[in-house]
Amino acid sequence: MDHRRLYETWPAEPAPPPLAADEPVVFNAQVRPNRSLPDTGFLVLMAVLGGVSLVAGIGFALAGAWPVLGFFGLDVLLVWLAFRLSYRDGRRLETIEITRREIRVGRRYPTGHQTWFRLPSAWTRVALAGAGEPDVQAHLTAMGKTLIIGAMLSPKERESLAGAVRDALEAARRPDRIDPPQESGGGAPA
Repeated sequence: MDHRRLYETWPAEPAPPPLAADEPVVFNAQVRPNRSLPDTGFLVLMAVLGGVSLVAGIGFALAGAWPVLGFFGLDVLLVWLAFRLSYRDGRRLETIEITRREIRVGRRYPTGHQTWFRLPSAWTRVALAGAGEPDVQAHLTAMGKTLIIGAMLSPKERESLAGAVRDALEAARRPDRIDPPQESGGGAPA
């Protein structure tokens, strides 16, 4: 079991130059954090929680323990705040694009700030640190530097992402067509 944690050492850029028109994208993935409770479910949960807290708080207030009513309201407020922070974090986005020449990894944070990373396709390899463990990390390595990908995913999803990126890199390195061998000598063909 390898508990060595990796740290990102690949330099970030504000924005990469646009792709050349003749450069096809071999792989394009968008990775987002999973949020299992939709907005309507959140509203229903908050309404039920608020109703139960109000009824229980009124019951305590009628029994003479009126300060408890405020604590029930505080509980509802804290649950609402925790969900809002979770939904805000859910706006994160990681984009992975692979072309023949480079890998572009873009990250958009909840604040709207974006950073980009560009790695050469020819020299980059995909690896997993701690495969099969709960703290598995998928990462790209090139020229002695590391870039972690899919950190917001579950361990199985990180392993799956690493496999998909590895397959796409192999496809990007494969030639589409085989050029005819160059003739030796300097004479013109007959």
